[in-house]
Amino acid sequence: MRTKLLLIGVAALLAGCATTPAFRYQVPDQPEGSSGYAEKPGWSTQRFAVAAANPLATDAGYQILRAGGSAVDAAIAVQMVLALVEPQSSGIGGGAFMMHFNGAEVKAFDGRETAPAAANEGLFLGLDGKPMAFYDAVVGGRSVGTPGTVRMLEMVHRQYGTLPWATLLEPAIVLAESGFKVSARLNTLLKTEVHLKKDPVAAAYFYKPDGTPHDVGYVLRNPALAAVLRKVAASGSKALHEGEVAQAIVNKVRQHASNPGQLSMADLADYKAIKRPALCHDYRANARDYRICGFPPPSSGAIAIGQILGILNQTNAAQLPLENGLPSAPWLHLYTEAARLAFADRAQYLGDPDFVTPPAGSWLSLLNPEYLAERGRLIGQAPDAPSMKTAKPGTPKGTPTAFAPMPEQIEYGTSHISIVDGNGRAVAMTSTIEDAFGARQMVNVQPGLSGGFLLNNELTDFSFAPRDGAGLPVANRVEPGKRPRSSMAPTLVFDKGTGAVLMSGGSPGGALIIHFVAKTLYGVLNWGLTPQTAINLPNFASLNGPTVLEDKRFPATTIDTLKARGHEVREANMTSGLQAISRSPNQARPAWLGGADPRREGIVMGD
Repeated sequence: MRTKLLLIGVAALLAGCATTPAFRYQVPDQPEGSSGYAEKPGWSTQRFAVAAANPLATDAGYQILRAGGSAVDAAIAVQMVLALVEPQSSGIGGGAFMMHFNGAEVKAFDGRETAPAAANEGLFLGLDGKPMAFYDAVVGGRSVGTPGTVRMLEMVHRQYGTLPWATLLEPAIVLAESGFKVSARLNTLLKTEVHLKKDPVAAAYFYKPDGTPHDVGYVLRNPALAAVLRKVAASGSKALHEGEVAQAIVNKVRQHASNPGQLSMADLADYKAIKRPALCHDYRANARDYRICGFPPPSSGAIAIGQILGILNQTNAAQLPLENGLPSAPWLHLYTEAARLAFADRAQYLGDPDFVTPPAGSWLSLLNPEYLAERGRLIGQAPDAPSMKTAKPGTPKGTPTAFAPMPEQIEYGTSHISIVDGNGRAVAMTSTIEDAFGARQMVNVQPGLSGGFLLNNELTDFSFAPRDGAGLPVANRVEPGKRPRSSMAPTLVFDKGTGAVLMSGGSPGGALIIHFVAKTLYGVLNWGLTPQTAINLPNFASLNGPTVLEDKRFPATTIDTLKARGHEVREANMTSGLQAISRSPNQARPAWLGGADPRREGIVMGD
């Protein structure tokens, strides 16, 4: 039975901000989430649906949609709750990319963090001139970029919100004050985390006095975050980017004892979210034409996914069905070869478009059918054709490059939200603080209150090595005001003929996001799977090196066949966090099918 908390005197709760009397947030039951693999049934809805990484976050979006909110309204409510219940992945101290379809056109909203004005390309070089070790760079203030999530959400709400801004923060404020149950996933991550305890504010909030994390089911309250969210509810993003909250962020970054950063009050005040054209390309599967739209640079996700799918269409992959419900060795060979080619181009070309010129004058040159056909011819398709092992970047339209390839580098983090509302609008949004628990720096504006919010370590998505041995610059090197390259891939799929939205999807997972989303798109569009069945498929990848397969999910025969073709196969724990909603092939009932990753604790809700 749903626990009901009817808010009386909402104006007082929100410190005088305007809200709507039509909406009263009700705190739902809080089941303990799973940190392992838990089978999920998939969901079907008729009018609208919301999918997010935590049941409380999903429920907040659901309540907003039922109250008449738009897909954007629901996304804001979901994200603010995620900042509380999934602090390891995203929050108001991080950044986000949103794809939004308003019923007529699709746009991309960029809330990616930026490098401080005082930063330079040597930010992550040690005194010896060599790149720092990853966690030496991450932990502290050095890695913190100017957060952009709240400012971006505010921008989108001004254009497409229907409920008042303050109303959308109400669920997160209530939960921060009344508390939420620590999930098994959060507890597990805290047990293995070694850096978070170094920050006194974070240690006091996440851990018991004996240094162990709060138990699963413990009701964790965050009144310090609630206080900040009240300010944001009253004054919008200005409350985060100016004044005492901004000063607390800057102090936390610049006053770190051993690894200070360069973020300034001016960086926060001057931050601008950007509305960009969506990066869309045609895709044909099962004799049907689709339009796949994703996020343009500074994200590499849409281009890499488009290249992988486009190159696969140059091969006989479409003639290779699932075998016993799993991708076959011949199909995995083709997929990972296409991935190697895509990741070679990604390392060579992609970066912030305000700093990096696209090859041949357009990012779409990397998705040009003739170019993809040229790249596809490099894949050996004979039954015994060996793997190329490592691919080299191509040259779209023969354009020479002025950049050096970025060396392989660790990427982490993120959370994904997919929403369709009852008025034909859709959102796919991926948000992040990068590594689990970000820079391990928790900001508390009111020290008398417990908790606060975590800062990102997003600057470590830049290349630590700014140039190659010959001095040629890397496209994704650190520069003042620049946005680091991302792998986030919020994706919307449309029927090319009618323009109707057919699917919203995305995932966390660092560089592996690209493969998680590509797998789900291919499963739904090519193999005709439901979103849940596609998400359930074992994960697989290549980052232009070894072939990586999800641990213990593929039979030995598949692994042996790939090895016989020269693949260096590695099995790994590939914990995706996919969320996807797709239009049902049955146009009568239900209208929408939803899926949430069994590897995490997310769910789908709708009417």
